[in-house]
Amino acid sequence: MKRILVTGGSGFLGSHLCRKLLQEGHEVLCVDNFFTGRRQNLHDLLDKKNFELLRHDITFPLYVEVDEIYNLACPASPIHYQFDPVQTTKTSVVGAINMLGLAKRLKVKILQASTSEVYGDPSIHPQTEGYWGNVNPIGPRACYDEGKRCAETLFFDYYRQHRLDIKVIRIFNTYGPNMQPNDGRVVTNFILQALKNKPITIFGDGSQTRSFCYVDDLIEGIYRMMQTPKGTTGPVNLGNPTEFTMLELAQKIIELTGSHSELVFHPLPQDDPKQRQPDITQAKSLLDWTPTVSLEEGLGKTIRYFERMIIDEF
Repeated sequence: MKRILVTGGSGFLGSHLCRKLLQEGHEVLCVDNFFTGRRQNLHDLLDKKNFELLRHDITFPLYVEVDEIYNLACPASPIHYQFDPVQTTKTSVVGAINMLGLAKRLKVKILQASTSEVYGDPSIHPQTEGYWGNVNPIGPRACYDEGKRCAETLFFDYYRQHRLDIKVIRIFNTYGPNMQPNDGRVVTNFILQALKNKPITIFGDGSQTRSFCYVDDLIEGIYRMMQTPKGTTGPVNLGNPTEFTMLELAQKIIELTGSHSELVFHPLPQDDPKQRQPDITQAKSLLDWTPTVSLEEGLGKTIRYFERMIIDEF
């Protein structure tokens, strides 16, 4: 049994990772400042003897004793990371420095949850890990995009300079239970609008594409990455390579919910990527990992989660 630190552990992905690690028999220290994380995501874990929850902001040093570190802390949806862009950058950069310093002191391996946003609005399709990206460094998304890019730089500098055992993954669009209803992500927006029979908001003409990975698949990939031998650093793309347009996603959600929602179109936000699809060749070869949950199956589970949430409101 290992004592494992998960930063951002009460968030969407972090809460699922904490649950996975407990199921694998480990002791989990969940750290979160609750900027976007929620205690409700951990309600079934709070009374477990191997689980500990600590309120802490990783832009400040943390002094704990652990055997592994998963660094997931950072708001990940545009609404949240643009609310306080300076703090977003600090979480990615200063937070990475603090967690890398902790890993160096303890001589333990550390995983960085990076993002497909490091590719920006990509000029190659699908995106491979060798692609350096097309990012606007002064745009409204830069606090997140460039913050995560700098965090990757720090991880690899600690690997080269201090021989730290690092793992870096790049997460593509992920969805599932424990997503926040107000996070502004497309799956959340479409499902809630459909369930309430409100107009479904599509930005642009709906031809832009995304590849959607169900959360259980992603967490399995993260866990497998941490089990790789020292020297297997990544970065490794984790996501579902099956690509859908926004129009296809909206139509699928309307079909699954039986909604009467109509589609309304608004201008595309600045620097919003036109295409996003992972090349997961490395994940297949290094981790023996590929997503198994279809979009229809995953959306069904996510819709049921939000249905329960709406019922609880009344």
